Amino acid sequence: MIIGHHNTEEKVFIIAELSANHNGSLDTALRTIDAMKESGADAIKLQTYTPDTITLDCDSDMFTISQGTLWDKRKFYDLYGSAMTPWEWHPILFDHAKNLGMEAFSSPFDPTAVDFLFKLDVPAYKIASFEITDIPLIEYTASKGKPIIISTGIATLSDIEEALDACRRVGNNQITLLKCTSAYPAALEEMNLLTIEDMKNRFGVGVGLSDHTMSLAAPVAAVALGARIIEKHFILDRGMGGEDSAFSLEPHEFKAMADAVRDTEKLLGKVTYELSEKSLKSREFSRSLFIAEDVKAGEIITERNVRSVRPGFGLPPKYLPEILGKKFTADYPKGTPMTYNHIRPTEPPCE
Repeated sequence: MIIGHHNTEEKVFIIAELSANHNGSLDTALRTIDAMKESGADAIKLQTYTPDTITLDCDSDMFTISQGTLWDKRKFYDLYGSAMTPWEWHPILFDHAKNLGMEAFSSPFDPTAVDFLFKLDVPAYKIASFEITDIPLIEYTASKGKPIIISTGIATLSDIEEALDACRRVGNNQITLLKCTSAYPAALEEMNLLTIEDMKNRFGVGVGLSDHTMSLAAPVAAVALGARIIEKHFILDRGMGGEDSAFSLEPHEFKAMADAVRDTEKLLGKVTYELSEKSLKSREFSRSLFIAEDVKAGEIITERNVRSVRPGFGLPPKYLPEILGKKFTADYPKGTPMTYNHIRPTEPPCE
C-alpha cells in the first residue's frame, strides 16, 4: 500500500492517530493498536518528538497556552512532556502494528525525528498542521523520498503553496494534502469540506481529511468529495482522560466511522451509464404499449385501445403517435403487449 496515492480504484486509507492516548503506558498503547485493527484502521500514526525538540522550557507567558483550548494555562513544555510517545517505544509499536497487517508511521517535529523514523523504514511521513510553516523541516523530510502527508489545519493558501514547493524542490511529488480544522473538537460549520475537491484540482495532489469532529458525517462527506485518506484520533475509552481524549473516537465509534467510509466507497462506485443485471431486470417494471381492450382484425388503433402502462414488455411509449390510426392485423385480447407484428403495413394509395 502506497500512502498518498491518487488512484481512486484503491480503497480509502484509514489512519488511527494514537497521539497521547497511551497515557504513558506501553501496555495501553499496544492494546490500543489491537483495538485499532479490530475497528477497521489501515494504519497507526504516532507523533515523534520530545519537549526539547518541539518547544523551550521557558516561563515566559508566550510559552503558556491561553487560547480557549483544552490545554489552557499549561506550559507547552509540560504538555508535550506529558503527551509524548517515548522514542524507545516506536520500534515496539511499529512491529506490533506490522504483525497485525497494519502500516505504521509518524509525524516528525524536527530533523532528528526524521532521521530516527527513516532508520525505522517508515512508509511515509506526516507533517502536522502546526509545522506547515516550517519549510526547512518539510524540505528535509521530503528529501528522504517517502510519501508526504501534510495537514493544513492552520494553513493559508500561500502556506500550502510554499510547503508543496519545498517538497518538489527536492524531487518529491508523492504528496497528499489533508483538509483539517485545527480546533479540538472542531465544529461542523468550520469544516468547509468543499475545499477538498478544490485542493485536488488546484494543486494536483492526493487529498484527504484529518478530522477532529465527533461526527461520522465529516469522513463520509469527505470521501464523497474525493478524499483518499481519513485520519482520526483513537482512544480505548474517553473515560481514561488524557491530553487528546475529548476529541478521540472510542473503538465502537471508530468502527462505525470506518464502516460508513467503506459503505460510501461502495455507493460512489464509478462513472457508468451501464445498467447492472438487477437494474436491467427492473426495466420490466417500466411503461410500454399494451392493447387495452379486446380488438378485432382491421380495427383502427386509438388511444383508447392501445395505452402506455406498466409493465415493459411492449413497444416503448414513444412509438404511440406513429402507430395511431393504423389497423390491427388480427383479433387480440386485452393485455396483449403491442408489437409491430400486430399492425398492418401501410396500404398503398389507390391508382
